[in-house]
Amino acid sequence: MKVCIVGAGAIGGYMGVKLAQAGAQVTLIARGAHLQAIQEKGLCLRLADGREDWVQDVVATQDIKVAGVQDVVIVALKAQSVPSVAPSLPALYKEETMVVTAQNGIPWWYFRKLDSPYADYRIQAVDRDGIVEANIPVDRVIGCVVYPAAEIVAPGIIRHIEGDRFSLGELDGAKTERIQKLSQLFNRAGLTSRVRNQIRNELWVKLWGNLAFNPISALTRATLAQICQYPLTRELARNMMLEAQAIAEKLGVDFGISLEKRIAGAERVGAHKTSMLQDIEAHRPTEVDAIVGAVAELGRLTQTPTPYIDAIYASVKLLEKTLRGESDRSH
Repeated sequence: MKVCIVGAGAIGGYMGVKLAQAGAQVTLIARGAHLQAIQEKGLCLRLADGREDWVQDVVATQDIKVAGVQDVVIVALKAQSVPSVAPSLPALYKEETMVVTAQNGIPWWYFRKLDSPYADYRIQAVDRDGIVEANIPVDRVIGCVVYPAAEIVAPGIIRHIEGDRFSLGELDGAKTERIQKLSQLFNRAGLTSRVRNQIRNELWVKLWGNLAFNPISALTRATLAQICQYPLTRELARNMMLEAQAIAEKLGVDFGISLEKRIAGAERVGAHKTSMLQDIEAHRPTEVDAIVGAVAELGRLTQTPTPYIDAIYASVKLLEKTLRGESDRSH
């Protein structure tokens, strides 16, 4: 199976190594020093036990057009980067090409193929101008909830921190032949993959914690354990999650676990810096629009007050702007 990973960073690179080892013909879309290192030496996955897995038999390029048509396109970019890349993606399609969307937060396709009064609503926070949907036809989309943690420790070297689970789902919940083949490929690669008939429920369970802990960590520089163990920030996270729960339940979502159990799960992760905090420390744009802004937007759509979510969203957006100004002045 021919697989193109658009955005071969930490998660995309992790998937690329595992899929290549399982026999897929993998093309990696990357850039800069990371791309150069892959082209020169291959891509390395450093495992928790210190072992290193190298793959050299992959195509690595910055030019999507070089990749040619694919069976599977995995978009592993962060949500804020997808609109700028989306117009290039059709060069990868043939009639039956699947597009796996592996972003955090509320996806642009959330209301598509869903029996909902909002079926035609476009989520402005993630696809304001409709560019993404125009270039990723909804019939191609496979929803994906990403659980592993990984990081780029040096150009061409990915460190796997924890987790191997990637839940997959057709937007209408069908267990199609194509998604079962994709799940089998992931599982052969050691990427634990179950086909879900309610992918949105699972998306919300992950987002439920992310929308609180990620921005709080970005603002406080605290780890998950610190946020959960300090009473004031634990209560803040809880209030944000209660607002999100009210929205999700109006949209028909069943969380399946209690709020306190979800907080306890985050606390067990321990002294972990969230991806949003890592982005803030590196002066990179964050996923705050997809993870927090989109939930606030759904609050307005469903007439659900979100004062805690709104306040934290505004604070992270200003922090981003401030850091961007500092970065601009330093050049």
